[in-house]
Parts: sequence; C-alpha cells; structure tokens
Amino acid sequence: MKKKLLFLVHRLPYPPNKGDKIASFNLLRFLAARYDVFVGTFIDDPDDRQHLDKVREYCSDLCAPEIKPGLARIASLRGLLTGEALSLPYLRSNRLMEWTARVLRDHRPERVVIFSGPMAQYVSGRIPDGAITLFDMVDVDSEKWRSYGERKAWPMNWLYRREADKLLAFERRMAREFDSTVFVSKEEAELFRGLAPESAHKTTYRIQGVDSDFFDPGRDYPNPYPGTAPALVFTGAMDYWPNVDAVTWFAEQAFPRIRAAVPGALFCIVGMRPAPEVARLAEQPGIMVTGSVPDVRPYLAHAHAAALPLRIARGIQNKVLEAMSMQLPVIATPGAMTGIQPFPGFGPSISEDPESLAAAAITLLSQPRRMDQPGRACVLERYNWDANLQRIARLLETGSVEADI
Repeated sequence: MKKKLLFLVHRLPYPPNKGDKIASFNLLRFLAARYDVFVGTFIDDPDDRQHLDKVREYCSDLCAPEIKPGLARIASLRGLLTGEALSLPYLRSNRLMEWTARVLRDHRPERVVIFSGPMAQYVSGRIPDGAITLFDMVDVDSEKWRSYGERKAWPMNWLYRREADKLLAFERRMAREFDSTVFVSKEEAELFRGLAPESAHKTTYRIQGVDSDFFDPGRDYPNPYPGTAPALVFTGAMDYWPNVDAVTWFAEQAFPRIRAAVPGALFCIVGMRPAPEVARLAEQPGIMVTGSVPDVRPYLAHAHAAALPLRIARGIQNKVLEAMSMQLPVIATPGAMTGIQPFPGFGPSISEDPESLAAAAITLLSQPRRMDQPGRACVLERYNWDANLQRIARLLETGSVEADI
C-alpha cells in the first residue's frame, strides 16, 4: 500500500504551459507514481477548469477553489492591517484551509510537500507527528519583490520592499518547521542559506528539467514567420512583469540597432496574455506579438536565436532549457542563465549590455541559421526530469538533506 502524501501548490499543475506549472506538473507526476497523493491548489485561470479531470488522474482527492486575481489583490491588502506579507492573504481560502485540515486529520499523510512559499500557511503548526515534510520554495520569492522595489518608483517601491521583508520573515519561519527546504538551483539555495542561516543545514536544491522528447528539433514544424525573415524569439507568460520588463527593454535598447544592421530582422514575442506595454511593441517595425499560441515549438524551430534578456530572474528559466533542447542559439543576460551548467561546446552569448546583445544577434541573423547541438546535448545529460527529481525522492524517504547535495 502506498503511503499518503499531501501536495499543496499555488496554481493548478496542468497544463504544463508556463514555468511554475511545468515544474509542478512534473513533480506531481513523479510523486503520484510513488504515493497516494492529495492535491490542494487554486484555479487562477478559468480556462484551466477543463483540466481538473486530468489532474484527478494523478491523485486520490483534489481541492481546487477558484481564485479571481483582481479580487485576490484587493483581499491581499488585509496584510497591511495584520502586518503580514500580502502574498499570504492573496492565497488564503477558507475552503482550502478546511479541506487541508480534514486531510491532515482523517488521512494523516506520512508525507507533506509544499510547492511555493505562501502555501505553507495551510500546514504551519498542524503537521502530523512523524510526517516527513518538504518545502519546495522554487525561488527565494522575497528577493523577487526586493528586485521589483529597486526598479519601481514610490509608492510601489515601498510596497515591494515591505513585501520582501515580510515574506522573507515568513519563509524563514516555515523553513524552520520543515525537514527540508528545496530550491530550483544551487544558486538559489546558497542565497537562502545566507538569508536564513538557522536553516542552512537543511536547505538544498533540485534541478529543473525539460521534456526533450517534446522539444525535439528533429521533427517537422511549419514556419510561423513571414517569408525568410531571420527571427529572434522570446517565449513566456507576457503578463509576468520580469518578462514584460525584458522584452520592452530589449525592444527599446537593442532591437533598433539590430534592425538597422539587418533590415528584415524580426523580434517575435510569444506568450499568453501580453500586457498593454507588450502589445504596443507590435507597432514597431519588425516586432511580432503573438499572444497565446497552441504550440511554441514552431517559433523556436524556425528562429535564428532565442533572445532572453531577463533583468529580473530567479532560478533556472524553462525558456532557456526549451531553446537549448531545440538546438537554438541563446542570447541572454547573466540572470537568465542562472543554474545553467557549463558544457563542452555550448557557448551562449551572455551580457547585460544592450550593445553587446545586439552585436551577438546581428552576427547570428546575418548568417544562415545554425543548430546549437551542444545545447541539446547539455539538456539530455543534465536536465532530465526523472533523474533530477530523484533528489526529491531521497529527501522524502530520509527526511534529511544529504551532505553531498
């Protein structure tokens, strides 16, 4: 008989069409093969209701209340009165709290896995005796808010800095309660060890993966670009502010130089729900904004390079791994390449300087399209989901962070 496991995740872990959902779905799939899983989560996109039955295939019970982001943002302001991080009331649901309490009481799961920091509030102080617990924070989320505070004007900079401080206090408190705290990369784990030294001995990392069978450059994909235009491509959820900041900065600071040198060049921004400032970029010559697409692979398969100029980035970026898997040359900022290990022959163009990024793009766009085979070789050897999640399996069996990881 399988042991019972409670899995709490901040967003329905299907479909795996954006960074956190790719990770949470693969983690759910991995856990379901080993445990009897109870899933508590949120639906934050009405389109995801159709996928509830798919998630039920992986679990014994599912609680997935709907969260309306606009109303949740208003509700989160209660944190200003209670003195807590706004992220906590944003993801607080009486229905999910009652369901979690019932699962803990009636089923007494032997394992508890939390994916995303604020979800730990549902089990804090209520974990059954003897249960092995794992807190997958993914990223040091508090540092993301701190980065926002450095780039925004008053009063938002004050609000974001407050959120960073309050959320870090919560993250540290939860890390003390759990047997292990896990991050998406070695760099994120080391950062948190410095911020929470009292939990450094039980802080570790897993490694992100990519579905290399799905992102296979050997398949035949239709060309989504007009004519033979050489294209740079950026993929991601385009209502996510770090992505918005990346493409608008690149469009303003680098792409005009590229377009002047390569008049037919395209910068294609592929991703759901483009923010207004992203949508407006399509008014500029050579910039395409697609919105949601059924499949990103054709855009990767026929581009000359992935342009990934993230100035705010936490952890390993799925967009980088997907480009590498498709043998696409990568032009990126250092932050976008966090957690990508050096590999023989793999040489992405990395710089924080828009002129340097533009120069790298001009070189690639001026030549026939080439395949970056070492990038895919790196993915196949080092970014396999099942192999990398074995660290999670060991943590859930032993309840302790091994000295060698």
